[in-house]
Amino acid sequence: MDLLLPGIIAARVPTDRLTVNTLQIDGRDGIPVVLVHGNVSSALFWQRLMLDLPERYRPIAVDLRGFGDTDPEPVDATRGVRDYADDVRATLAALQLDRVHLIGWSMGGGVVLQCLRDQPAALASVTLVNPVSPFGFGGTSGVDGVPADPPGLGSGGGTANPQFVERLAAGDRSGDGPLAPRNVLLAHYVKPPFVPDGLDYMVESMLSTRLGPDHYPGDLGVTQTWPGLVAGSRGVLNTMAPNHFRIDDLQVVEPKPPILWVRGTDDVIVSDTSLYDLARLGELGVVPGWPGPEAYPVQPMVSQTRGVLERYAAAGGRYREVPIADAGHSPFLEKPAEFLAAIAEHLAAAS
Repeated sequence: MDLLLPGIIAARVPTDRLTVNTLQIDGRDGIPVVLVHGNVSSALFWQRLMLDLPERYRPIAVDLRGFGDTDPEPVDATRGVRDYADDVRATLAALQLDRVHLIGWSMGGGVVLQCLRDQPAALASVTLVNPVSPFGFGGTSGVDGVPADPPGLGSGGGTANPQFVERLAAGDRSGDGPLAPRNVLLAHYVKPPFVPDGLDYMVESMLSTRLGPDHYPGDLGVTQTWPGLVAGSRGVLNTMAPNHFRIDDLQVVEPKPPILWVRGTDDVIVSDTSLYDLARLGELGVVPGWPGPEAYPVQPMVSQTRGVLERYAAAGGRYREVPIADAGHSPFLEKPAEFLAAIAEHLAAAS
C-alpha cells in the first residue's frame, strides 16, 4: 500500500539527537508550519491538511520517536514530553528553521506546549488541536490541576487497554471487535459515524507505534489506593502523567506568540468527561471500586486548558478558542473546511 498521498514526500532528517522522519510537500517552499501528531499515530494523519494549506506555507509533519519512521529511541518519561519536544527542536535546527508556526494534536499538543514553555522566541504562533491538558492525563482534579495522592495515581502506562496493545502488536488490520485499531479510530479518534478518507493508511500509521516499556504504553507502578496503579518512568503514556508533565506557568513565557485552540466538541478522549479517565470510568461503573468524587474526582481536562490559557491572556498573551460542533478528537479530519478556515486566519494574522 502506498501510504503517501500524491505530492507528499518523506525525508529522514539527521539531527544531533536521532534521525527524524518528516513529511513535506514536494517542491514547496515558504513559511514553515510544523505539525506534531498525537499518540498511537504518526505524521501520516496530517497529509490532507498539508495539501490543503495555502501555497505560501511550507508544511513539515514530523514523526515522533517510536512512531512512523523516526528512530525508535527510548522515552524517558521522567522528563515529561521533553524527549519529544527536544527532538522537534533538534529537527528545526537541522532544517535551519529559526521561527515556525507549530501545530500539535492530542499528545502532540502537549509537546507543542512544552516547546512554547522552553523556547517561545522560536515560535511565530501555536495551534493546539484537542490537546492533552497542561496538567497531564489523569490523576488531577479541578481547574487548577490538584494532583492526586500518591502522585501519578491512575495515570501512565497501566491505563492502556491490554487487549488493544495486543491488537497493535499483532498488526491487526481487521474490523473485528471494538479493540481492533481500525474500530478504535472510528469510535474514538473521530465521532461516529464519520469515516475519514485514507482510513487504511491511518490504520497503518497506528500500527507503526513501537510497543513495550520504553515506548507504548510504557511501564507502571502499583499502589493500594484505587485504582491500584501509578505512573511509571518510561514510555509514552507516562510522559503525560501529572507527576512528570505539568505546565501551570505558561503565562511567564516571553515573548508570547498567539495561540489558537481548536477542539471538537464531542471528543471522548480529551474532555471534562473523558472515557479514558479512570475516574470517569469508575463513575460510570465500568471500573469497579471507585471511591467517589471527593476521593477521586473526574479530571476536567478542557476546563484546565482554558484556565491556563486565560492566565496566558491575562499576562498579555492572546488566545482564541474555536469549538467545532459535531466533531470528535480529530476536527482536522472530520470538519476540514472549518478547521482550515480557522488555521488560515490564525497563520495569516501571525505571519
